Amino acid sequence: MGVIVMLRNRYVRTILLSRVLLHLGIWIRNFAVLLYVTHLTDNDPIYVSLISVAEFAPIFLFAIIGGIFADRWRPKRTMAWSDALSALSVAAVWISVENGIWLALLAGAFVSASLSQFSQPSAMKLFKQHVPGEQLQKVMAMFQTLVGIFTVLGPVVGAFIYLEYGMRVSLMATVLLFAGSALVLSRLPKDEAAPSGGSTTGFLNEMRKGFRYISANRSLGTLARTFAVSGLAVGLIQPMLIFVTTEKLGQPNDFLQWLIMASGASMLIGGAAIMGIAKRMEPGRMLAIGLVVSAVSTTGLGLSSVIWVTILLQIAGGLFYPFIQVGIQTLMIKNTEAEFMGRVAGAITPMFMGMNVLGMSLGGLLKEAWTLTAVYSISGALLVVGALLLGPILGGGTAETAARQSLNR
Repeated sequence: MGVIVMLRNRYVRTILLSRVLLHLGIWIRNFAVLLYVTHLTDNDPIYVSLISVAEFAPIFLFAIIGGIFADRWRPKRTMAWSDALSALSVAAVWISVENGIWLALLAGAFVSASLSQFSQPSAMKLFKQHVPGEQLQKVMAMFQTLVGIFTVLGPVVGAFIYLEYGMRVSLMATVLLFAGSALVLSRLPKDEAAPSGGSTTGFLNEMRKGFRYISANRSLGTLARTFAVSGLAVGLIQPMLIFVTTEKLGQPNDFLQWLIMASGASMLIGGAAIMGIAKRMEPGRMLAIGLVVSAVSTTGLGLSSVIWVTILLQIAGGLFYPFIQVGIQTLMIKNTEAEFMGRVAGAITPMFMGMNVLGMSLGGLLKEAWTLTAVYSISGALLVVGALLLGPILGGGTAETAARQSLNR
């Protein structure tokens, strides 16, 4: 019944359908690019790494910029145009690939990921404006469940379409899905005549106001610190699961897919479960529980050499991963005024990604210097630190008013 009530909200229903189309298009594109590039370059690790760079670099380069413009621009129009331009960029890549310029695939991934830095804050802004506060956590849980679904199904669908029909059909399908998302978003009600936040002040001044708003807001400042520590923890072990597969479990490389699928399937279940308990659990406490359970499962993964234990730990981590994402997103939305939503999302998200990349860079070095178990133990300890940092806001309310007052001093 709770899901039915949420889906009666036109904004939730429309953005959910848009995200289904976007996720499907992204997975099809990403797997087509990965498989095509590895085939052409004979698994050249440099080009394979460049794929990740093309997908993650825009978060550093455009997240805060996209957030500022998301606060200035009308959210519906921003989202629809971002998806339409993404479709056009993939169409341009398709033409380039047809003419033998396969490096355009990396440029296309970069452009599409850049545009998403303008679209995502706008979606959060619409939720802030049009979703009742008591439903926000359930809505975030619903969207996290969607992520879990595509974590399981996305690789299967993406690989199937590319292997069966090739790059041309994969890119054509991506164009249609992105364009379909833009068309769906165009059905949203017209934006307010005057978008909140305005554009009367300079760009750098608006950026400074965004950072001042975060520093004056106890909940957002705490969330930023927790996000940064968690990003480092996740980054340390992100490339390490393949070594758990081969060194700890003694299995071939392709056994990795079963560990990923176990985690993805449990993420789906965890996201669905949150929708049932969201109303009864404060988001800060939900985030802390997710971090603590993830710390235990992460440390256990570094110690386990038994297949069924490792799979159970993957399932446990996957079940509670939505607690982390839903808790973070709910706290961010509840503690941010609509006119600052873009800047807050654009400032906090790169903190996670920056520390995540730093962790990925250090993970291999730490493994070589010490052991795989040590890397996973350090990651688990950092997740505990992240949970402890949440102490000041556990059980607390929102902090929008205090932040607003600080800006007026």
